[in-house]
Amino acid sequence: MVKAGGVRKGSAAKGGTAAAGAEACRRKFLRYFPGGFADETYLDWERDYKWEAHERWEEALGRAELRRLLRAGEFAEIAARAVRVEQRTRHSMLFSFEKMALRDALKTEGGARAFAEGLYELLHGAGSLERRFNNWVEAVAGLPRRQTRVLTWPMVTVWGFLAQPRTHIFLKPKVTRAAAAKYGFDFPYKSRPSWETYSGLLDFAGRVREDNRDLHPRDMIDAQSFMWVQGSDEYPD
Repeated sequence: MVKAGGVRKGSAAKGGTAAAGAEACRRKFLRYFPGGFADETYLDWERDYKWEAHERWEEALGRAELRRLLRAGEFAEIAARAVRVEQRTRHSMLFSFEKMALRDALKTEGGARAFAEGLYELLHGAGSLERRFNNWVEAVAGLPRRQTRVLTWPMVTVWGFLAQPRTHIFLKPKVTRAAAAKYGFDFPYKSRPSWETYSGLLDFAGRVREDNRDLHPRDMIDAQSFMWVQGSDEYPD
């Protein structure tokens, strides 16, 4: 049962302070987007361009095509296609220094191969999501590095988010930490990418979707966008 204008009972978080935080976040989101996740302005500002990026990913690197390119040893082509999908998004998800670091890392055959094979395992490999995510983190950590570090949260999470937005979520640390604090969610953030932090983010996304299920969130794009509205300077309180 939903309280008027509020989160569902027993869902947000335990304790009055946390529940109040979840309520305040919901009110803020609805202030900007009265129609919730179906609001036309929400679709224009937040959702549509992310879903369009996912559709471009499916065209360029859907499972069958990614597997075909891997079998053909086209590692550099896989990396180039992934980079192009991200570059074509209306709002870039990576900082310029991250793009520069990735470009340097992918110049070598070994770097492109590690990226391509690690990406396939993350998205389509066997085993638990935890194991696949940990292996992906290590693959990114092992990429060649010149001046700027490659292992950042946006770099580790953007590709899964573009490829599988029903499963994976994108992490911008500053915004996400601010959103969790406002929501009253205990987010176990660490600067080095790890499963502990990522699983905590998935839990946060699940909480947001459950608390606002009457607004009909579809996937992690809606959860990530809700968090973005809470923590980004683009949406003042």
